[in-house]
Amino acid sequence: MYQNRQALALGTLAFLFFAVIISIGLLMWSWPKYNLYRMEMHGRAALKEAEWSKQILIEEAKAQETASLMQAKARVTLAQAEGEAQIVKAKAEGLADIESAKAAAEANRIIGESLKGNEEYLRYIWIKGLHDGKGERIYIPTEAGLPILEAGRGK
Repeated sequence: MYQNRQALALGTLAFLFFAVIISIGLLMWSWPKYNLYRMEMHGRAALKEAEWSKQILIEEAKAQETASLMQAKARVTLAQAEGEAQIVKAKAEGLADIESAKAAAEANRIIGESLKGNEEYLRYIWIKGLHDGKGERIYIPTEAGLPILEAGRGK
């Protein structure tokens, strides 16, 4: 029985020895393949990350371009609106000037018609102006169309 135990122990020891040798051989064979596989997976991950980063940059550039176009369109629309507002304002001011000129012309016409045939009133206003004057020089035209210069200087 002792020999059976020794034989069994020796067989177990031999089995363990060969198992360890085979395990070391398998490790030596599989380790480089595992390292290659691991580096390949890291490379693929880095490539995917670079592709996503590139895609993000492209999308950001597109968004920025779209925003720039929208801002340019808004500036053009604003400029057009301001131009149209200035045109409307100019037309309104022109119409107001025309109406003001029409009113002034009508007032002048009415005043002119009321003064026709009222020579005495005009002479009265002229004489009153002479009395109310503050020493101004008055040039009175003569028959020859030449004024009498400084006749009786003001004091």
